[in-house]
Amino acid sequence: MFWIVFASIKKENPRADDTIMTVSNSRLKFIPAPDGVDPKRVPQKVLPTGAKIPVIGLGTFGSDRIPGAQVAEAVLGAAAVGYRHFDCAAVYGNEDLIGPALRSIIDGGVSREEIWVTSKLWNDKHGEKDVIAAFEKSLADLQLDYLDLYLIHWPFPNYHPPGCDVTSRSPDAKPYIHENYMKTWRKLEQLVEAGLVRHIGTSNMTRPKLRLLLRDARIKPACNEMELHPHFQQPELFKFVVDNGMIAIGFSPIGSPARPDRDRTPSDTVDTEDPMIVEMANRRGVHPAVVCLKWAVQRGQIPIPFSVNQRNYVSNLRAVVENPLTDREMEALARIDRNCRLIKGDVFLWKENQTWEDLWDLSGEITPA
Repeated sequence: MFWIVFASIKKENPRADDTIMTVSNSRLKFIPAPDGVDPKRVPQKVLPTGAKIPVIGLGTFGSDRIPGAQVAEAVLGAAAVGYRHFDCAAVYGNEDLIGPALRSIIDGGVSREEIWVTSKLWNDKHGEKDVIAAFEKSLADLQLDYLDLYLIHWPFPNYHPPGCDVTSRSPDAKPYIHENYMKTWRKLEQLVEAGLVRHIGTSNMTRPKLRLLLRDARIKPACNEMELHPHFQQPELFKFVVDNGMIAIGFSPIGSPARPDRDRTPSDTVDTEDPMIVEMANRRGVHPAVVCLKWAVQRGQIPIPFSVNQRNYVSNLRAVVENPLTDREMEALARIDRNCRLIKGDVFLWKENQTWEDLWDLSGEITPA
């Protein structure tokens, strides 16, 4: 187990859904859990810069359901059991609460160099005058001197309010315009050159969009974050990412069972109920989610599962260091892909009579404006 002691204080205009907390370094104790996983046992991927990224991270998106304070406690608890990779984003609305947890981890004896922290630029901050300020807020909220990875969260500068439903549309919505995306990317390159970010990357991209970025970028994307799970393997995009020297980071790695209601449709499948995954899990005496994570890491992507339940996030971490899948099992799982995208992104559409498929360039070309 781990011990944490929070010092609660009042903040102006506190969010109603959070227990607002700040951390007093003298009162909050970070103690590694004796029954956790030694972080040295967790495999790492090496980037061209020589930096090392753990092959599993803790996601921090509470799916509009989990209060930020609870997510922050999970970050601290996950570090106590051996996690060293945390995937954050401004739009998750909890970086100011996660920051004190990260600070206590570092003050508790984990060196900053051992921790990998990602954040993301939200869609309404793509403007050239907005990027640096948005980054600086995330950096300050996370109480860090630099980020290991900063991503452009979506390629569309289209805002949607937290908790909105699937029909929500921004009146100022725009399609992907490469010239504008590159203006945003240049600002990320400046952050690297200033030493504030070690690596920059993309999220929710497609092959035709990435081709243009790779052609025009001075600093190439180090990672692409994308939806990846056994029922949505994206083999063509995954191969393209790897072949072009990027690391694929997979969100929704167990099929995002707690995703927001706007991201649910009747045709969605459930990875953890797939008979083949269930059979493999039963043979090992583990939850089917563990099989999904083993598959992800052994395939070569980095899963970032989210959980605030200690039993679950410990189990997820152990998945990558114990009892790997056999080659035959990996081959079998490659055959259960159902091309089932769960996070469809309808809220980012930019004109009437479109469907979510228009966001994903299924023809191989960028969908015309």
